[in-house]
Amino acid sequence: MESSLFKKVRIAIDYWYIPLLIGLLFVGIGIWSFITPLAAYLTLAFLFSISFLVSGVFDIIFALSNRKKIDNWGWTLASGIIGLVVGILLISNPLISITLLPLYVGFVVLFRSIMAIVIAFNLKSYSVPDWKNLLFLGILGTIFSFVLLWNPLFAGLSLVYWTAFAFIALGIFYIYLSFKLKRIHDIPEKIDDLKEKIHL
Repeated sequence: MESSLFKKVRIAIDYWYIPLLIGLLFVGIGIWSFITPLAAYLTLAFLFSISFLVSGVFDIIFALSNRKKIDNWGWTLASGIIGLVVGILLISNPLISITLLPLYVGFVVLFRSIMAIVIAFNLKSYSVPDWKNLLFLGILGTIFSFVLLWNPLFAGLSLVYWTAFAFIALGIFYIYLSFKLKRIHDIPEKIDDLKEKIHL
């Protein structure tokens, strides 16, 4: 009789590359913020709006596609919905987004960081190596989000740099997570290949 862990491992994780795309998007936004710190604040707000919108759609697709295959998929779905709503709000209210951008970013990064911590412990239950690295990145993102929420009146370069740090930390988490999910995704194929060799 197969163990519960073995049954879970045999279930392939579909669309493991979606967290990779989200991670690359976040890291790209973070690096752009460092390279062009003097860019117009409106441009930064617009890019963040698009990033929330796109990542929200990706999270929703990933959650719904794997709702029967991974634990705590509701966290990913909720994160996607929040990201989508925040993106729409930022795009439709550009003047408000200029003032409230730090709060928007702080709350969304906080939620995603908490979700990252939950995912790290979930991967621990699958005996995935290096889950502590994912946990560390989630905690790091939480710290950056609290900095943004503690003093939302950060202006100019301070806001840009802190936000860039937060997005890069979350981006690295998503990229790291995608490779861990791919490893789980590939296990059933390796098991089937091994069975075929045994029966030859």
